[in-house]
Amino acid sequence: MPQPLTITPLSAPVQSQPFDLAATLRASLERAAIRLEDGDVVAVSSKYASIAAGRIVALADVAPTPQAQKLAARYQMDAAITQLVLEEADHIFGGIKLGFLLTMKGGVLSPNAGLDRSNIPSGKAVLLPKAPFALAETIRRALAGCRIGVILTDSWLMPGRFGTTGIAIAMAGFLPIKDERGKPDLFGNAMAVTQIGVADSLAACAQIVMGERDEATPFALVRGADIELTDAPLSAAAVSIPWRHCIYIESLTLGLLPVDAAAGAMS
Repeated sequence: MPQPLTITPLSAPVQSQPFDLAATLRASLERAAIRLEDGDVVAVSSKYASIAAGRIVALADVAPTPQAQKLAARYQMDAAITQLVLEEADHIFGGIKLGFLLTMKGGVLSPNAGLDRSNIPSGKAVLLPKAPFALAETIRRALAGCRIGVILTDSWLMPGRFGTTGIAIAMAGFLPIKDERGKPDLFGNAMAVTQIGVADSLAACAQIVMGERDEATPFALVRGADIELTDAPLSAAAVSIPWRHCIYIESLTLGLLPVDAAAGAMS
């Protein structure tokens, strides 16, 4: 029988300069009178982690290349932001004339390589953390004393849906995927393809209480999650599937319908 899941938001000081992330997290736990237990998962805002590491860029200091200027004009973007996207993205698929490029960054499909201009002084942008999986592991070790999991969370746009949800851009201490393939369903049928995104689901839960505007709650404690703890190192390969297996990317690129398909199917 599944057990109840509780998510507790943890407040912390607003920051705009580098600071000690682990010490700040420990102080937040102490203020909330929370003692970590085996099986807990600590969610950490990736933006807060980036600010702690100094991943802040003044847009006035960015020199756009001709390629960036061309893309900026095509997609109605700020040229400095476009230059940063070119430098940060692992791959750029295209864009829309609302100021966004669709990119792949660290195994996550995201607008503008995860760059963020909210909750930071005007004229600056926050980049995603460098080596996020190593950072998640560092945070886990800094909270030593029991066996826990750590998630670096970010907001994410689900294709075809309004609104953002949470996504785990990195994790440590637990297996991020629960493989149900081969197990029976309610009627004894073997599950064929189902793999549950445990880390992403927990990130979405945490994001609800952490917020994205002026809540000043960059941490959350998830307790009661059905996770499998591990000390094995994790990477993007643990959660990101190859593009040829992604229904969104493959269908919208190489998987287009044939030209003689019915008009209704194409619309």
